[in-house]
Order: sequence, then structure tokens, then C-alpha cells
Amino acid sequence: MDIYEIPFDRMDGTTATLAEHRDDVVMVVNVASRCGLTPQYTALEQLQQKYAERGFTVVGFPSNQFLQELSTDEKIAEFCSATYGVTFPVVSKVKVNGRNAHPLYAELTKTPDAGGHDGRIRWNFEKFLVLPGGEVRRYSPKTVPDDPEIVEVIESHLPR
Repeated sequence: MDIYEIPFDRMDGTTATLAEHRDDVVMVVNVASRCGLTPQYTALEQLQQKYAERGFTVVGFPSNQFLQELSTDEKIAEFCSATYGVTFPVVSKVKVNGRNAHPLYAELTKTPDAGGHDGRIRWNFEKFLVLPGGEVRRYSPKTVPDDPEIVEVIESHLPR
């Protein structure tokens, strides 16, 4: 399946895809509000601010599969805005693992990270860079969003 055509629900009840970002660099991240890695929101927002005008966006996919996300989309949106000033899209809560994993995550998790790990999401804040043309790069949850390796990949693939 074309990764750009897989629908997902926005918090406002509408449906979207990554199609509008086909020529951009997109960082897809499974996020959680009550995780030791939650401070990564700061670096995610800084990347968004720095590169958005050049064709980059972060898309946050909240998930409670590790029991660290708030109960409703409304609470998640408020937390992201009030605590971290998030301006990038954060969509409706999804499952990232198992039989009921969101189809986007079923596709993304086929890609191994640099250490060879593919399959199941290991923890909150696992990152996927979707590059123009659909190539996917995967990064572990503990790799910070502004890690020099990630920034180098973003900068080298920005369309403008």
C-alpha cells in the first residue's frame, strides 16, 4: 500500500493522509503525555519551527499501548499545547502494535532501524522519517529528534 494514501483521523474528526506531504520530509512519532521521553516534544517542536517552511513536518500519533497517554484526544491536545506549545499536527489516538495496529504503523514498522530492529514499536517516541518518494528511515525511542544523524537526513532531503 502507498504510505501516502493511508488514512488517519485528525482530532477534529476529519480524515487525512500524508499525501499533502509527498514531496516533503515527514517525521512520524508515536507520542505519549506521561512518559519519561515526553520532553522530546521540545526538540520535535524546535525541528518543526526550524524546517516547516522548507518542507518538513512532524506528525504525532498518540498511543496508549504503553499505558502512558491521556484518556481523550481533547486532554492530549490541551497537554501538547499548554505544556510544549506544539504547533505540528497531533492526530487521534491509535494503536501502534498488534492485530489492531493502525495501517500506517503496520507499514512503517516493516522498516528496520540502523540496529536491524523491525516489527513492533518498542516504546513511545519511536521515530520514522518519511522522505520524498516514500523511503522510510527508523530511529529508536531514545534517539532524540534533533540527533545530528536525523538532522543530517532531514537537511539533505528537504525539497526547498
